Amino acid sequence: LPVKKKPRTFYSAEQLEELEKMFQEDHYPDNEKRREIAAAVGVTPQRILVWFQNRRAKWRKLEKLSMKGNRKYPTSSA
Repeated sequence: LPVKKKPRTFYSAEQLEELEKMFQEDHYPDNEKRREIAAAVGVTPQRILVWFQNRRAKWRKLEKLSMKGNRKYPTSSA
């Protein structure tokens, strides 16, 4: 039997602003914090879990890209 995927959750600008603010404070919110965020934003804690997983992946990708950029132009001469 095929696994049914959950429909995509679309966030409003206000919800995203709140989620980004929370992400700046803590990249790994615990269960209780996720429940608080979910109540504030108006989605389920499971959706908050997935949003943070995706946001951390995006953050790591940006970190990796910025590291590559820094390597192209070393600040000190070897």
